[in-house]
Amino acid sequence: MQYNDDIERVLIDKETILKRVKELGAEITRTYEGKELLVVGVLKGGFIFMADLVREIRCKLQLDFISVSSYGNSTESSGIVRIIKDIETNIANKHVLLVEDLIDTGLTLSHLKQLLYTRKPASIKICTMFDKPSRRKINLEVDFIGLEVPDYFIVGYGLDYSESYRNLPEVCVLKPEVYRKKCEQ
Repeated sequence: MQYNDDIERVLIDKETILKRVKELGAEITRTYEGKELLVVGVLKGGFIFMADLVREIRCKLQLDFISVSSYGNSTESSGIVRIIKDIETNIANKHVLLVEDLIDTGLTLSHLKQLLYTRKPASIKICTMFDKPSRRKINLEVDFIGLEVPDYFIVGYGLDYSESYRNLPEVCVLKPEVYRKKCEQ
């Protein structure tokens, strides 16, 4: 793999990820049993997790996507959330599950949740595959958490650095010199 020189180490292997996704799917199925669900993936990072997750959810559901930016090409969230692509579905009276790859500061998901509540859904819950509570800047209730991760710069399984590494099947710690080098340019 061409990325080998950029990776410090594998943090979470593929088998651990997929086992936890299966468990989350069962938990979400129990929560929404007898209800129709709209799963909204937060692009781009959340699409790999969302694809695996929805195959494990055993209730009637629809899919939509929203694309936001708060990082750009940086390693730190700017705190300013820009909507690049809005959802197309009318969410009034629907149960909405926001699916994100990683929550760290909580700013993006808090903003999205507030925005979507103005559209009068029946409920909104948040599901993330990876959670970094040590980086939280605001109090955000996350309803479904895959795995808690330490405060490393991680890539793979949808997580990127400057739009690269999303395709790695495991979660890896990126060598600091890789992202520091770009930040200094």
